Amino acid sequence: MAALRVLELYSGIGGMHQALKESCICAEVVAAVDVNTLANEVYKHNFPSTPLWAKTIEGITLKEFDRLSFDMILMSPPCQPFTRIGLQGDVSDPRTKSFLYILDILPRLQKCPKYLLLENVKGFESSSARNELLRTLETCGFKYQEFLLSPTCLGIPNSRLRYFLIAKLHQEPFFFHVPGQILTRLPDQNLEELSKDKVVDKTGSSFPSGEKSLDSNTSPDCSSKKGPLPKGAFLFKLETAEQMVRKHRQDNDPSIQMLEDFLEEENEEMSQYFLAPKSLVRYAFLLDIVKPTCRRSTCFTKGYGHYVEGTGSVLQTAVDVELESVFKHIENLTEEEKLMKLSTLKLRYFTPREIANLHGFPPEFGMCSQSTHFYFILQLCQCSFLLGVMCAFYFASFFLTILTIQHFCLVFTNWLTFL
Repeated sequence: MAALRVLELYSGIGGMHQALKESCICAEVVAAVDVNTLANEVYKHNFPSTPLWAKTIEGITLKEFDRLSFDMILMSPPCQPFTRIGLQGDVSDPRTKSFLYILDILPRLQKCPKYLLLENVKGFESSSARNELLRTLETCGFKYQEFLLSPTCLGIPNSRLRYFLIAKLHQEPFFFHVPGQILTRLPDQNLEELSKDKVVDKTGSSFPSGEKSLDSNTSPDCSSKKGPLPKGAFLFKLETAEQMVRKHRQDNDPSIQMLEDFLEEENEEMSQYFLAPKSLVRYAFLLDIVKPTCRRSTCFTKGYGHYVEGTGSVLQTAVDVELESVFKHIENLTEEEKLMKLSTLKLRYFTPREIANLHGFPPEFGMCSQSTHFYFILQLCQCSFLLGVMCAFYFASFFLTILTIQHFCLVFTNWLTFL
């Protein structure tokens, strides 16, 4: 069987390429395209034989696309146009221009690719860009399925909801194909169960009766439910009873791994990651604090390590200290007393390697010598398919295998072995 010729758009540091490699598909990336010079350095470091095009996608002509004669497209378009922070500019955002160019090119190719995998943020599913994508796929004759998934679906202790679309050309529908619906679980159940996992309809506008919309940091299977506080617990910091119940439920979910499985060994170099005293006192009530034995963490943003509020969880390394005892009546203390109490928790940021572990990058995935900036790997992940990217690595590898193998049961068995 001839190797699939793969075009990797918005290639970043090579997340999609790594997923392709892990899927064991016989494939060759014929071109990777990205304009970020730092990301390209890391990509080249890990995939030196892959042609890397440091140019805009709009700068690639139809003839150049045709010469590549690719069978598969992997892409993670810029997510900012579809986020609240990015003002949800959608198709009017200049950063969507390259994606719309791809949609214009696709029907005009001499040979349409057989397979397509796209990843983006939650919010894309209700965008005009997504509607244009579906129209283009239908025009070209693709069968497709959409998903909204969080890494917690795979037992990874990090919550970041992501949109995925897989498509294949002129073939029978996927075994798990549920037309007009976005699935919120991996296709390991029968069709009747999958049909209950509807999030939005084909227009991206309606939710099934009685179901809440999914929070961007909450797993579809772990969406908020009201309930009593755990026995002996009390509210502290700036969180609601509902938030505390959700955290307690996640930490007691045996299907999710503990954070300790993703952590580096403590050493002297860890001192650079501890929170500054000023940040401890100022942001104590806003921090999402987790222990190594926790089975959860919030999404890490590119501001992590530079900003404290809302950029990601911090790790409590003093595991024997009770968090509640530190925060109880802390508001009555002086600034100096607060600092003394908070310092006993020994809070630090997750290291770049630990974040990379949570995002699915294997240990052998290296960073080039130029990429020594604090949290450089995290910032580059913003440019790749991952943090844009949360654990899309695992999902991408899984979906790539599904796209190219017809016998789904065998595929899923192999996937479980891989995990």
